Amino acid sequence: MLDYVGLEADLGQEERMIRDTAREFVDENVAPDIGSHFENGTFPEELITEMGELGFYAPNLEGYGLPGVSETAYGLLMQELEAGDSGIRSMASVQGALVMYPIHAFGSEEQKERWLPDLANGEKIGCFGLTEPEHGSNPAGMETRAERASGHAGDEYVLSGSKTWITNSPIADVAVVWARDTSAEGSPVRGFLVETDKEGVSTNEIDEKLSMRASVTGEIGLSNVRVPESAVLPGVEGMKGPLSCLTQARYGITWGAAGAARDCFETARDYATDREQFDTPIASFQLQQGKLAEMATAITTAQLLSHRLADLKERGDLRPQQVSMAKYNNVSMARDQARVAREMLGGNGITTDYSPMRHLANMETVYTYEGTHDIHSLILGQDLTGFSAFE
Repeated sequence: MLDYVGLEADLGQEERMIRDTAREFVDENVAPDIGSHFENGTFPEELITEMGELGFYAPNLEGYGLPGVSETAYGLLMQELEAGDSGIRSMASVQGALVMYPIHAFGSEEQKERWLPDLANGEKIGCFGLTEPEHGSNPAGMETRAERASGHAGDEYVLSGSKTWITNSPIADVAVVWARDTSAEGSPVRGFLVETDKEGVSTNEIDEKLSMRASVTGEIGLSNVRVPESAVLPGVEGMKGPLSCLTQARYGITWGAAGAARDCFETARDYATDREQFDTPIASFQLQQGKLAEMATAITTAQLLSHRLADLKERGDLRPQQVSMAKYNNVSMARDQARVAREMLGGNGITTDYSPMRHLANMETVYTYEGTHDIHSLILGQDLTGFSAFE
């Protein structure tokens, strides 16, 4: 596997074990069938509990049966899962960083004890409801509302609104829904744990996707959904809540994108060394060697950036803007290198027998979600100049 500057030589025993476990899982359980799942637009749901048994959901959190592994170990896990497919990494990323993390960081003790163990082992599935049909890059403009009301069981909230482009929603047991609390002064944004089997909740699947086809994506419809006050995440108000979750998820994406690009490189290099034209492997031609050299350099740069983020995160010095830089760089890199790898495969590269075209299609989604490429450039621009382009 491509590790040109020997970054993984410095890994600890636990980090190596997690990397190897994830790599073996992808080789044995993802790679053989993922092309068919992509073609058919299905997610391999049978892997959900197995991923839980292997500890793939939020292993960097502590307590409630969670192991609290290093941020590097978590990153390596995301890297290996996305080398298999973005849909696999996205499942684990949403479950861990966007559902378990806010419960762990902002939830009550009762909420943590109820949800974290079952989410960790894959017995329950979660989703994250932030994006709305009219509010993508500006989530602060959300229109979903929660209003306090009295019910037969005491104080309740009534939620109304809609969320879209929600990974896992059609198969989720619980949704972390962000809504404006119209009962409080200023209508602050608050998080609600909404069980999807409640009356008034709908989770229709979005189909006919041309990207992230091996991922379950849907909507969350909320029509006067009544939830108890105990469903509110008590530890946070305002946009800090959802944005902090996105920072956690974006961190994993920076590693995942490097993993997808690495898989493209490995596939292209293997193909080039085996494929003969003009009585010699095409890997011997200068054009192909130049492409491989460019790919290896770009991937190595992305790996270095992710490893640096891990160090900063481990010691508590990581800033969201630094994560934006890595997401901005690494996903763009993976998108570009997937295309180059497809070129090297020639006509064979457009089939599901090879991974680069699938990774390329997936990267169009990763390039857009969790903060579009353009928005991350503006976040960096504001941090570098002190001027906000959003105001």
